[in-house]
Formats: sequence, structure tokens, C-alpha cells
Amino acid sequence: MDTGRPRAARPSLRGGDVRRVSGFAVRWIVFAVAVVLWQLATQAADDPFFPTPWQILRRCNELWLTTTTGGFGLADTVFDDILPSIGRVLLGWALAAVIGIVIGTALGRSRTGMDYVGPLFAFFRALPSPALLPVFLILFGIESGMKLALILFAAVWPILMNTVDGVRSVDAVKTDTAKSFRTPRTQWVMMVVLPAALPKIFAGLRLSLAISVILMVVSEMVGVTSGIGYQLRNAQSQFEFTTMWAWIVLLGIIGYGLNLALLAVERRALRWQPTRAAVQTAKVGG
Repeated sequence: MDTGRPRAARPSLRGGDVRRVSGFAVRWIVFAVAVVLWQLATQAADDPFFPTPWQILRRCNELWLTTTTGGFGLADTVFDDILPSIGRVLLGWALAAVIGIVIGTALGRSRTGMDYVGPLFAFFRALPSPALLPVFLILFGIESGMKLALILFAAVWPILMNTVDGVRSVDAVKTDTAKSFRTPRTQWVMMVVLPAALPKIFAGLRLSLAISVILMVVSEMVGVTSGIGYQLRNAQSQFEFTTMWAWIVLLGIIGYGLNLALLAVERRALRWQPTRAAVQTAKVGG
């Protein structure tokens, strides 16, 4: 019987929500299929150099989730090797971000700065950072200072150059408007220049984060007795290939997790940008 009352609208997923859910499902289905194929291929090959994913997973549990008494819990290697390595990555990357953004902003606003230092930067950027490991060993010793310096040196260039490019691409109308209102330089840089340059700065931050993980591993393979790089090299030298693959998988997980965290920060920081809003609207609308 129709009482004339309006019916409550049934909750439904919007087009954007459906696409996000379906995209998430497809990504994990592809990942699951890849793992199954990996399992079948390595099981059929029966090669000691390439253990199956199941063997690697069991070794991961033994390495990091089994205590000295045999119970379930975080193993000592989590605190002795994994967390210090992640800390070096984050600290070296953060220092590179601060230095790269500050210097890049100054050079980007200068008319002649890059004319003087551009060739020097190009020279240092062309140097393969792992080849400089002996130099950093001499300068900083084998302690954490060497590792941080190597990570910083390799990670700073993408941030610095992307910041220069982003600052130089600021809309001239915004610059002229700020000048016409006689906006203080510090406020102008913080409120106009840096927000406009953020997309390119974040692109440099993502690239430098991946570089930081790589250089963390390289720096921990020489003259140290702890860290993910040391454990990886030690497993390889002792022909413990399942252990070696476990550490490789862990590096992939760490890199993936750090990238996801940075992408979340980037989305939140750039939500206000009209171009990104337009792209998201277009995706939702099909």
C-alpha cells in the first residue's frame, strides 16, 4: 500500500568508488596470479638458487617473527637490522629533501644561479654513487655517517633539480600579482612559489626515496656487521639462497610501503590543485 511517503534512497556506490574498488581488486588478483605462477615455475624447476614463494615465506617467519625461545613475536634481527636500516633511509632522504628544496628554490628564483652551478651539478649527478663508496669510507669511516652521506648524496639530485624546474614554472600571473601587492619575499615563496612547484617536488621526492633504499643496501654491504644490506650479502656468501630471497622480498615490501605512504601524503597535499581535481572529476564521470 502506497502511503505517499518518499522512500529512503538505497545507498549505492558512486562511479568513482566502483572504479577504485575494481582497480584494487584487479591489482591484487594480478599479484596473486603472479605468485601462483612463481610457485609453479620454481617448484617445477627444483633449483636451489630459486626457492618457491612458500619456502621464502616460511623463512621470513623464521627470521623475523620467531623469538629466541621459538615462540611467535618480533625477532632480534628486526631491532638490530631492519629498523636501523629503515631509519637510515628515512633520515638520509629527509636531509636530502630539506637541502634539495631549499637550494632548489633559491636557484629556481635566481636568474643566473644555474648558469654558474649547472655544469657542476651535471658533473656530480653523472657520478655513480656506489663508485663513491670508498671516498665516503675515507671521509666518514664505516659508521652511520658514511651511510647517511652516501644516501644523501644520491638522493638530493632528483629533489634539487625537480625543485628548480618546478619553481621556474610558476605562473607569471601569480608572480606579477604578488609583486603588485608588495608581498614579502618569504611569504611569497611559502604561499605562492612552493605550492605551485609541489607536483614536481613530489616527483623528485618519489624518485629519491627509491634511490635512498638502493643506496642503503649498497652502503651496508661494506665494512659493517648489521643492517639489511649486510644480512643480504652474508646470506649470499654462505649460499643460503632462501634467506637471501627473504631479504630481497623484504626490501620490496619496504620500498612499496614507503612509496604508498608518500603517495598518500602527496594526494593530501595536492588535493587543492585545479588540474588534479579536474582529472579526478573526469575519471569519476568516465
